Amino acid sequence: MNDFELIAKTFMGLEPVLAKELTQIGANNVQIGRRMVSFTGDKEMMYRANFQLHTAIRILKPIARFKAASADDVYEEIKKIDWSQYIEKGKTFSVDSVVYSEEFRNSRFVTYKVKDAIVDQFREKTGTRPNISVSNPDIRLNIHIAETAATLSLDSSGESLHRRGYRQESVEAPLNEVLAAGMILMTGWKGETDFIDPMCGSGTLAIEAALIARNMSPGVFRKEFAFEKWPDFDAELFDTIYNDDSQEREFTHHIYGYDIDMKAVNTARLNVRAAGLSKDITIDCADFKDFTKPAEKSILVVNPPYGERISTPNLLNTYKMIGERLKHAFMGNEAWVLSYRQECFEAIGLKPSIKIPVFNGSLECEFRKYSIFDGTMKEFRQEGGIVKTEDEKRLMAEKHRFKKNREFKKRLDEDAENAEADIRSFKFRSFERRKDNDDRRGSFGGKRFDRDEEKSFGKRGGKSFGRGRDGEKSFGKGFKGDRKGGRGFNKKGFDDED
Repeated sequence: MNDFELIAKTFMGLEPVLAKELTQIGANNVQIGRRMVSFTGDKEMMYRANFQLHTAIRILKPIARFKAASADDVYEEIKKIDWSQYIEKGKTFSVDSVVYSEEFRNSRFVTYKVKDAIVDQFREKTGTRPNISVSNPDIRLNIHIAETAATLSLDSSGESLHRRGYRQESVEAPLNEVLAAGMILMTGWKGETDFIDPMCGSGTLAIEAALIARNMSPGVFRKEFAFEKWPDFDAELFDTIYNDDSQEREFTHHIYGYDIDMKAVNTARLNVRAAGLSKDITIDCADFKDFTKPAEKSILVVNPPYGERISTPNLLNTYKMIGERLKHAFMGNEAWVLSYRQECFEAIGLKPSIKIPVFNGSLECEFRKYSIFDGTMKEFRQEGGIVKTEDEKRLMAEKHRFKKNREFKKRLDEDAENAEADIRSFKFRSFERRKDNDDRRGSFGGKRFDRDEEKSFGKRGGKSFGRGRDGEKSFGKGFKGDRKGGRGFNKKGFDDED
């Protein structure tokens, strides 16, 4: 197959993690941009990128680049493309626009011009026009304009890839799945120890940790990808990718999630069961202030309240408590904390060994590592302890890179629609896109159903709910019970400003 250019969108701060993932699955010409990584590959690579990447939001396939100084330029350039090779008769399409330009102040207007050009071409050539679908189009297009540089792409993902399909319910301000996976991958953990999230909320960190530990593809829970509706979709090739679990591995340790809120605990348990990971994850109701030293070597990753969308009666006391518990009950292990306010980090009272800038929504946060050890730093190093790896030293050298790009952040804030689309919600939206709850829920638990909705099971069947053991549990132990098999029932093509 011939290689072509592809673009993987991601969270700001996760670009190096995504680039590493792409290299590991065999992508070529991997180049890091801003909130994107460009690469080349064939059709199989495009399918794999959608299906296997933990830190990609969507995968775009550029089909045209041009200069546009006016709306008329956009219209004329779009009309030059032979749209019959992309949109078959009777098929529907939609257009999303992302615009950073003094000339084009309104992305909706750009969306209109692209749609007009496509519709007018079909009318002139065939006398009929393709329909525009808001909720579930056959072809999704994305146009990105940075000043006068325009890139038109086919969106091969459809719904944002952070929507894995396992989340049945959520708590207030749930952690984005892509960010959660990126955080875990930044720690370097791949299942070598136990994993603890003492403020687990809806269980996102725990579930993403289990997927990484077992090297499971996050796309396995998805109902569909946009490329499945393309004229050149190779169903046999994708079935082969979907059913190949040869790279999955055993996970001999355990993942623990705790929360003080019983509603959050029940929500997390529901999501864990939906992901079929009950064997690997235990969720319990517990207060972090009662945390005791784990029996096994562990890594702790936590996303406490920031005092923005979620707060606590005394936010700084919460962080003080976190520091106290880490210092007295987590010796010999490492902990990672994601937060936003400097005063919160200061309240922890421990010196971090690394600070990594990353955006959580629109908030410029830091992900900090704390190596907890007895005695002095000198003694720790003499015993062979490593405070910073070489990769972590490199990341620390880049820790101010966000602050050097305040102008970029300012421009995002000035354009409310595009800021919401690309930073706050991490999906491209046009003025037409609305939530379609039935469409998003898909099939119960996210299992892929056959495209014929009257059938009960998918062609790619053989993977059913409950990869784990359900039943009684005890503190610090895994679930007991019978194993249930399977999963899921029921370069720089873009301007750096993107």
